[in-house]
Amino acid sequence: MTKLPLPFLLLLLCLVSFTTGEIKNLKISSDPRAMILFERFGFTHTGQAAISVSSVSVISTLATPDPSRLGFFLLSEEALIQVLLELQQNPTFCVLHSKFINSLFTFRDLSPPPNSSFNRSYPVTSPNEYSLFFANCAPESKVSMDVRTELYNLDNQVKDYLSAGLTQLPTLYFLFSFVYIGFLGLWLSVCIRNKKSVHRIHMLMAALVVMKAMNLIFAAEDKHYVKVTGTAHGWDVLFYIFQSIRVVLLFTVIVLIGTGWSFLKPFLQEREKKVLMIVIPLQVLANVASVVIGETGPFIRDWVTWNQVFLIVDIICCCAIIFPIVWSIRSLRETSKTDGKAARNLSKLTLFRQFYIVVIGYLYFTRIVVFALRTIAAYKYQWVANAAEEIASLAFYMVMFYMFRPEEKNEYFVLDEEEEEAAEMALRDEEFEL
Repeated sequence: MTKLPLPFLLLLLCLVSFTTGEIKNLKISSDPRAMILFERFGFTHTGQAAISVSSVSVISTLATPDPSRLGFFLLSEEALIQVLLELQQNPTFCVLHSKFINSLFTFRDLSPPPNSSFNRSYPVTSPNEYSLFFANCAPESKVSMDVRTELYNLDNQVKDYLSAGLTQLPTLYFLFSFVYIGFLGLWLSVCIRNKKSVHRIHMLMAALVVMKAMNLIFAAEDKHYVKVTGTAHGWDVLFYIFQSIRVVLLFTVIVLIGTGWSFLKPFLQEREKKVLMIVIPLQVLANVASVVIGETGPFIRDWVTWNQVFLIVDIICCCAIIFPIVWSIRSLRETSKTDGKAARNLSKLTLFRQFYIVVIGYLYFTRIVVFALRTIAAYKYQWVANAAEEIASLAFYMVMFYMFRPEEKNEYFVLDEEEEEAAEMALRDEEFEL
């Protein structure tokens, strides 16, 4: 028997995003994997798991496989360690024979060839978060089959296809979309009141808020239709389109603000253009990876690879957008030594340093803290991580927009002359060294 790679199993369980429980129709073709993870879903006491397989065939280079050594099962996170210990103690042990799993059926239950199919719904009697697996304990064998999965909870006899911890997401996203629409109205009123101080960057910032609001609206519609019908009805396409535009625009706005484009200088330097040329294509790649991760699942062979691509690209982009801010701070420090405008440069340096800290804080919270919340939160409260992410994003938008608002008294655009001597002393302080 091919030994099941235990770290790989752990990696899959850790990396898999909490699925929406959509109705999935999948095709497995000549797959030699010993373990295939299909979905992860939080069940309540009214949970149901409906599994249907058809056109099943098993090809082996050895003897005819024992059908009882191929089948589907549910595994809770608590039972995972016990199963891994069993496999570690006995490498030839078949996970389908473990007492810690919830076995659904094996290929022994299939109808006779040529149909070779099976269809059944299983009630989940013990509420928990489960992973749906297919196990192939037959050595040197490849499996082909069509699989249909339907995981849901019954709420007053109505099917809810969202995991128990995510069923609040449609309402959450709708509420935040209305907040951003109000925020957009406030931003436009500020721009209208200060027409003379409005720059091109402020128009891009307005466009960013529009994309964020639209992204949330389509995310809410996507989750609502999945919750009610089990399919997104095309709303997922709109969600991915606006998410891609919004993410690219967000990184672009941060880079442009960091360079001082349109309000401190009308053009970008060559190195700043290179940052944009790196960040934008990488974000497009990250969005492609996001779509593959969201629309497929861990059952595809390259799913882990796409997760790694997304993670690496996101880290590169997060690092890249910091450079223009650091360059601007150093440039202002150098300029302050020669242009005799210490007070003006001190104000700009202070704001740039504050922006640097805000960006670092935002990236840290949305990448590290939110991931930690998703990891440690009970499955019924997975929505808390999404709420925390949206609150952090809203706070970041509000702070960034306030710092760079088109106002004549804003020290970033028009600065009052202060005592030059005091400003020069402050500029010598190592506080601005990064």
